Amino acid sequence: MSKRVVVKSLVAERENTKSVTLTEALVEAIVEGELTPGSKISEPELAKRYSVSRGPLREAIMRLEGLGLIERIPHVGARVITFSPEKLVELYAVREALEGMAARLAARNISQEELLGLEALLSTHSTHIDRVEGASYFHQHGDFDFHYRIIQASRNSKLINLLCDELYHLLRMYRYQSPRAQSRPKEALEEHKFILQAIRNRDEELAEMLMRRHISGSRKLIEQQISLVEND
Repeated sequence: MSKRVVVKSLVAERENTKSVTLTEALVEAIVEGELTPGSKISEPELAKRYSVSRGPLREAIMRLEGLGLIERIPHVGARVITFSPEKLVELYAVREALEGMAARLAARNISQEELLGLEALLSTHSTHIDRVEGASYFHQHGDFDFHYRIIQASRNSKLINLLCDELYHLLRMYRYQSPRAQSRPKEALEEHKFILQAIRNRDEELAEMLMRRHISGSRKLIEQQISLVEND
């Protein structure tokens, strides 16, 4: 391999690393509302803010489009997505079906080590849930972590890609930026325990049913919140 080819390869690798790191930073900026819903994506402004060239930035923007966090509107350009009530309910309907399937597969494929990890996770949630900061932790991170681990335990790469990338960040964005969104940490924790028990018992059908019911409860809560907003 010639020196020129090696240099080009190293440069390409370095640019790709920059793009991945930048993607992660932009994801957090969108999720946390630093880049507000509906705001236009300005490449010059972002390139200056993050001190990067346009190449890695454009790759990062393409990745964000793939995650569903940015959309391109004809004659307008790229913008941060805005949640509509309809989109949110659709999102939860898809999540209910896919995570139900993930729970079924996890009951079949989960390892003993992963089961022990989930048990320890729920024990941590139970310890902190009655504290103000504990409830906040559970709502923003712990709930996602429980679902994330079950999805990983499904061993289905397509499900993992769909749920742990695109849907995961969209859900984080909604929860982070919706001050009216109410959590039900105690009820959710009990539901998580029942789901874990079904998975531990390798009861695929029950695991799927409980997961679907759990997410359906969250969807109904969101629909109630939307109705309250519309009636204000």
